[in-house]
Amino acid sequence: MGAERSVLSQGANDMRKCAIAAGVIGQFIVSAFAATEYWVAKDAVSKQCEVVTKKPDGTLVIPLTKTRYKTEAEANAAMTKMPSCKK
Repeated sequence: MGAERSVLSQGANDMRKCAIAAGVIGQFIVSAFAATEYWVAKDAVSKQCEVVTKKPDGTLVIPLTKTRYKTEAEANAAMTKMPSCKK
């Protein structure tokens, strides 16, 4: 009976380790998706306003504000209100 108990407790320990590992990996995945930020910028060539997910570099894509937006919808709403983006 002692050998069966150690096999069962080893299985429980393995499951616990897997659950902890899955939780840690899940946390990294969630934080990676949550880290997406949006900027309103103007393309240097076409002069069209756009929402970008990378911080504008100032050469090919020119930032219109220093504001970072948490969602694409917020960035689009801000872009429509900017005088330099109205057609």
